[in-house]
Amino acid sequence: MRDLRPLPALKSTSDFAGVYQNGKAYGSKLLVLYVCQPEKGREAGRLGISVSKKVGNSVVRHRLRRLIKESFRLRRSEWAAADYCVVARREAAGKSFQEIDACLLYLGKKSETWNEGETP
Repeated sequence: MRDLRPLPALKSTSDFAGVYQNGKAYGSKLLVLYVCQPEKGREAGRLGISVSKKVGNSVVRHRLRRLIKESFRLRRSEWAAADYCVVARREAAGKSFQEIDACLLYLGKKSETWNEGETP
């Protein structure tokens, strides 16, 4: 059964800065994935998404954010417990869900935070 709870999120600037400074980056043509092990006492598995104004207008940026969130939500159980920050590149604008999902899957495997399991 799918987990319908909202994804825990990176919210503050210091949360994002911690992932950028202490994490490791993995890139592809469309996205950059930063992975950082959470501090003790913090909730694991948080997701932060950064989409610059250079990517497109508000509609394009929010659509891209929704696609990334949905990809993580559908495969929540396969991701290791870590803090993730996804930065969208200009090339990601206008891409389909399948392309974004495949890109995140590639980055997850590249970063070794993807646990092969049952996919929905």
